[in-house]
Amino acid sequence: MAGAIPDLNATARTGTGKGAARQARRDGLVPGVVYGGGVDPQPININYHELVRNLKAGRFLATLFNLKIDGVEDVRVICRGVQRDVVRDLPTHVDLMRLRRNSRINLHIPVEFIGQDVSKGLKRGGVLTVVRGDVELLVTAGDIPEKLIVDLTDKDVGDVIHISDIVLPEGATPVITGRDFVIANIAAPSSLKSSGSDDAGETEEAAEAEE
Repeated sequence: MAGAIPDLNATARTGTGKGAARQARRDGLVPGVVYGGGVDPQPININYHELVRNLKAGRFLATLFNLKIDGVEDVRVICRGVQRDVVRDLPTHVDLMRLRRNSRINLHIPVEFIGQDVSKGLKRGGVLTVVRGDVELLVTAGDIPEKLIVDLTDKDVGDVIHISDIVLPEGATPVITGRDFVIANIAAPSSLKSSGSDDAGETEEAAEAEE
């Protein structure tokens, strides 16, 4: 589950428009705006190096931040967009959305596979085929999971992992409903495929069904 909410420091931006945004960038800042929560939008600036550091850390668009602005009460926010320079791919503007702790939002949560070194199927030469590297979930803002865990320890060749096989955090539900979609499977090694193994056939059928 999510741990402590990280801080994101910003300053209030008094000017608006392209001129103020260009000046902010010259000063080593990235302009942005905070909106939502029944409050008027707040123009802000974020230190360029701090923003880049957070972007490089990964999952920036799926991380709940505690936004700190001098003279303003802290508020939880999540990034809803980062505009980048088309040539240098550097951040030029950030959109942040205010959230209450019980707000419900859609986020793509990464899937992590563990137990690969002891997996029955992988030891037999099977190949892990990842169909979905992340899953879009409807989650509560105050309880965003860092990742979903799939334990491959007891998985054998031909086994298929569905969303129903993953323990989801309390209150989280898949955005895709109505079907038990495939997350991954352990495909048969070439030696089994060439021999016409039933395991190989079942794995291929599962992958085809997902597509």
